[in-house]
Amino acid sequence: MLKKWNELPAYMQTKEVRPYYEILKKQQGKLMLKRILDFSMATYMFILFSPIFVIIALSIVIDTHGGIFFRQERITQYGRKFKIYKFRTMVRNADKIGTHVTLENDKRITHVGKILRKYRLDELPQLINIIIGDMSFVGTRPESTYYVRGYTKEMLATLLLPAGVTSEASVKFKDEEKLLNNEKTVDENYLKEILPRKMEYNLKGIKNFSLLGEFNILIKTIFAVIR
Repeated sequence: MLKKWNELPAYMQTKEVRPYYEILKKQQGKLMLKRILDFSMATYMFILFSPIFVIIALSIVIDTHGGIFFRQERITQYGRKFKIYKFRTMVRNADKIGTHVTLENDKRITHVGKILRKYRLDELPQLINIIIGDMSFVGTRPESTYYVRGYTKEMLATLLLPAGVTSEASVKFKDEEKLLNNEKTVDENYLKEILPRKMEYNLKGIKNFSLLGEFNILIKTIFAVIR
């Protein structure tokens, strides 16, 4: 459910966010149905894919030392911090020895990690985040606190909804790593070039919010992964 305007964090109560809030306010019923569908689908998929979870977990343990899951602080609805779940695809403490985003041919990625990332299998544990309400299947990808600090006032409108596993921007920028190949300037390039372009799609998604539109994004994501 969408909070009342005066219950939003103060930094979100701006004239730039207000138009997006009013659009979503008219979609309260659909937003409730969206949450019910998210919970139901994620629970079913978690049970269905549990054997795959076990196989991937064993592969990670055999490949390199470290935990099975990668957990990192991200930002979701109303600026709330949460821990995102992913299968670990990098060496231990990779977030402490490199950039905030992954580069093409990143040396921190493990052998099993390359396969998991190629087919987006590392994203499967995010079913847990969906079940507990941190995320949705479709929505703006959750950014780290570091990048959210660089949001414009209009970009903050994306925090009106839970973060998502996929989005139109995710499909368009599925090869994002290839665009960020300079480790020295990667964070600056992401903030100034990639993030604004992705946010154009994310904000447009709020303006044109519909359950059918989100279903189409899921289909696009499946075909993007297959290709």
